[in-house]
Amino acid sequence: MQGTNDQRAGLLSGFGAYGMWGLVPLFWPLLKPAGAVEILAHRMVWSLGVVAILLLMLRRWSWIGPLLRQPRKLGMLTLAAATITVNWGLYIWAVNSGHVVEASLGYFINPLVTIGMGVLLLGERLRPAQWAAVATGAASVVVLTIGYGKPPWISLILAFSFATYGLVKKKVDMGGLESLTVETALLFLPALGYLVWLSARGASTLTSEGPGHLALLASTGVVTAVPLILFGAAAVRIPLSTIGLLQYMTPVAQFILGVAWFHEEMPTERWAGFGLVWLALAMLTWDALRTSRRTRARAQAARLAAATAAASAATDRTDTPSKAT
Repeated sequence: MQGTNDQRAGLLSGFGAYGMWGLVPLFWPLLKPAGAVEILAHRMVWSLGVVAILLLMLRRWSWIGPLLRQPRKLGMLTLAAATITVNWGLYIWAVNSGHVVEASLGYFINPLVTIGMGVLLLGERLRPAQWAAVATGAASVVVLTIGYGKPPWISLILAFSFATYGLVKKKVDMGGLESLTVETALLFLPALGYLVWLSARGASTLTSEGPGHLALLASTGVVTAVPLILFGAAAVRIPLSTIGLLQYMTPVAQFILGVAWFHEEMPTERWAGFGLVWLALAMLTWDALRTSRRTRARAQAARLAAATAAASAATDRTDTPSKAT
C-alpha cells in the first residue's frame, strides 16, 4: 500500500513539474515591460532566496563543506550555471518575442540532441531504432530550415544548451535542490550587479511599475524552484521510463499555447518539420518501452531461475541423509 501511495505521489509530482514548465510561457509576458535580461537577473537573485529558505527548513547544509574542497566539481557546476543561464535567457526572450512554437521545438528535439551527445562524447552505442530516430530528427531540422528560411537557431541553442546542462549534471551527480543552490549562488553576484547597474541608469522596472510588478518579479524564484522540487520528488518515486514519457508534456503544452493562445503562424513546411520531430520521438518512446519490457522480463526470468536453483539445492540437501540411511 505504501509503495502504491509513493507511486501516486510521484506521478502527481511529475505532472505538476512538467505541467508548470509547460504553462510558464503564460507567465513571462506578465513581466513586461522588463526585458529578458532583467527578468533573467531577477530569476537568479530570487531563486537563491527561495532555495536558501528551503535548505534552512530542511536543515540540509552538510554537503557545502565537502563541496568547497572539490574544485573540479565546483568547476563543473560553474559550467552548468553558464549553460542554464543561456537556456533561461534565450527562452524568456523567445517567449516574449513571439517565438513560443520555435522554443517548444527546442525541447522536442532535446532528447535527440542528448542521445547524439552520448554517442559523440561518452562513446555510447545506439540501437537501430535510436539511429533511425536521430536521422529523422536531423531531417526535420533540414525541413524546418527550408521552412524558416534559416536554421531554427532558437530551437537548436535551447536544445544544445539544455542537453549540455543535463550532461554536466549527470557528471556532477548532486541532488536537484543542492545543485540549484550552487548554480544560483554562482550567478547571484553577477545578476545582482546587473540589477544595481540597471537601477543606477534609471532603466530598472522593479519599482517603477508598481507593487504588482515587483511581486511578479519576486515570484520568479518560486516559478523556478517549485517545479524542480516537484521533479525531484517524482524522480525518486516513479520509474525513469515514466519520467521520460512525462517530459513530453512540457513542449506539447508550449506548442499548443504558441499556436492556439499566441496565434503564431504554422505554414505547411513547419507542420512537416514538426511531424518528423514527433515521428522521431515516437520511435524513441517505442524503443524505450520495448527495451524496458525486455529488461524486466530478463530480470524476472533470472529471479525465477535463481529461486528454482535454490529450491533444487534445498531438496538435494534434504534427500542426501535419506539416501545415506
